[in-house]
Amino acid sequence: MAQDKPRKEILHQGRFLEMFKLGGWEYVERVGSSGVVVILAVTDENELVLVEQHRVPVGARVIELPAGLAGDLPEARDENFREAARRELLEETGYEAENIEFLCEGPPSAGLTSEIQTLLRATGLRKTGPGGGDESEDITVHAIGLDQLDAWLAAAVERGCLIDPKIYAGLYFLG
Repeated sequence: MAQDKPRKEILHQGRFLEMFKLGGWEYVERVGSSGVVVILAVTDENELVLVEQHRVPVGARVIELPAGLAGDLPEARDENFREAARRELLEETGYEAENIEFLCEGPPSAGLTSEIQTLLRATGLRKTGPGGGDESEDITVHAIGLDQLDAWLAAAVERGCLIDPKIYAGLYFLG
């Protein structure tokens, strides 16, 4: 007799996340998006563009690569990842990119979420706006010379910030 496949059970349904149980595993999925874009943005002056914002789940300010959801806007459900990266980069940092290049994709925390993140490189940057995010965000933008990045990140840790490891992973593509 064939064994029945485990059934996906909804444990919680929120506005932005759903929590499921499948077999003995609990995990979350995002509601209303097709994925996440993470942007490795490098200026012509060889500066890495970073964002800093308070993240409620960890109770601290976090230094991150600019990032955001793709396909989360009602008018752009079929938005491609390059366009989502352009939109998020401008919204969060005030930079427009001439070029957006796919680098890689994969799960950021495969034991917690089904989410797949797509890492893209943005070049040919031009500062055209203030950045800072939308009305629900309070983002500080930093453009740090790659030759000063290690010391700058260490100083950010000293002042109490957490550093998203995707920054270090992104540097692999700049090597």
